[in-house]
Amino acid sequence: MTTSPIERAADSFAAELARHRTGRGLSKKQLATLMGFDPSYVSHVEGRRHRPTEDFARRAEAVLEASGAIWQRFREYDELRHSRSGGAHRELPVPGQWLPPGTGLVVERETATLTHTDRAYHCAIRRELYNAGTEPVTRYLVRVAVDRYPNDPGRSNRHHRENPLTFAELQLAAYRNDGGTREPMHWRAKHDRDAFKEIWLLFENDEGRFPLYPGDRATIEYAYQVGRDKWGPWFQRAVRLPTRHLAVRLDLPADLEPKVWGLETSLSAEEGPLRTPIQRCDDGGRARYDWATDDPPLNARYRLQWRFRSEPPDTEPDGPDGRVRASDRMRALGIVQRDDDLLRQPARQLDLPREERVARDVVDRLSAILARLDELHPFSKGVGIAAPQLGLGWAVALVRPADRAAEPVVLINPRVVDTASDTDEQYEGCLSFFDHRGLVPRPLRVDVEHAQWDGSRVITSFEYAMARLVAHEIDHLEGRLYVDRMTPGVPLVPVEEYRETGNPWRY
Repeated sequence: MTTSPIERAADSFAAELARHRTGRGLSKKQLATLMGFDPSYVSHVEGRRHRPTEDFARRAEAVLEASGAIWQRFREYDELRHSRSGGAHRELPVPGQWLPPGTGLVVERETATLTHTDRAYHCAIRRELYNAGTEPVTRYLVRVAVDRYPNDPGRSNRHHRENPLTFAELQLAAYRNDGGTREPMHWRAKHDRDAFKEIWLLFENDEGRFPLYPGDRATIEYAYQVGRDKWGPWFQRAVRLPTRHLAVRLDLPADLEPKVWGLETSLSAEEGPLRTPIQRCDDGGRARYDWATDDPPLNARYRLQWRFRSEPPDTEPDGPDGRVRASDRMRALGIVQRDDDLLRQPARQLDLPREERVARDVVDRLSAILARLDELHPFSKGVGIAAPQLGLGWAVALVRPADRAAEPVVLINPRVVDTASDTDEQYEGCLSFFDHRGLVPRPLRVDVEHAQWDGSRVITSFEYAMARLVAHEIDHLEGRLYVDRMTPGVPLVPVEEYRETGNPWRY
């Protein structure tokens, strides 16, 4: 029996999806979790019982990194569907380009400039945005983080606690530039910490709203300043949205004899030198350092660092070899360490919905720490944090899968109600003693009952890597550490000897 061209195109899309999924060793449920869909939906698309949508195709392409193959199959299907319906076919991205998971927002070009002045560092960011999604964009999230002494976390943490970064000193200003019209943008604080700020830039002002609609382009610009007493000798860009071109400039005084170098990190590679060189140009007493890259991978981080050779160093080595212990970096963020009795105490259950405000505050604090952790370390296996690790005695934990684009799972008053009989052993780390890794047996599936904001309870099933992460965090809420789960006699491995940093768990 023959099928219509549109049915054959849908079949071709489903086959391409299945080929890349199995090639990555993912089950349908695992792929659905990474994409943020119900597991049955992936099964139905592959089984030809549901037709693909643009959002589904975008997310599949981004998660499976299919080099445009999945997106091409969707375009072929979508063009046939539009020609059948007689509808006008809207502008679509070209095959193979990065496509955003979720929002549909693409950064076509980012230019970031950091200028050293007599009293402050002035940061100016310009981003050319394209809404490739299906919904209007009404706000844009930006982050400001400072670390005065990056080689001495304890000293830096004390310094920012005593001299916190404030919104007033930032003097943040933001604009949308569209077709020659420059509109001021209002902004709203999302997170406010001593050394870290998250800010929503709003596509609105006193004159009205101006959302970025699907298919439209606009340029946003924002700038802020931070005193030299709070800004350390580094400038980092993190790729959180699909980006086609990223350019960074450092503008430093030449008479301070700056020496500049750079590092990059991605989900698939450990920290290493920048793959393209930094170019220096001297002009009128200024030393300008320019670096750029095309099509940076999603979740990559690029850090430019410097020192002024005409000034004495303002940091002291942490030990005889000058290295800072990983656990000290965690302690500097306020994460409770292994020797604290609080980690051995069961967390208190929240009374919901009566204590909803408390629960949301705890979740906000955990979310802020997760965001800061992403600036410091590539968590290629995923990452979780429990409230007791911040000194908060509530039964709340957040778990984010390896895909940084995925939203963290919020667990309130969780308890394990069932586990798979099959187990495996993998190395785990813990933010509360980050200097070591340990081989821990865990079930391959855990079913967890947990509370919603209104006090109702649901059961969620987690498999493989997420099962391990979730079980680890629930242990924290019950006063256990992963060393309690290790086979007697099996030693911990110092992080310097651990060989799987930067690699996901294998299943």
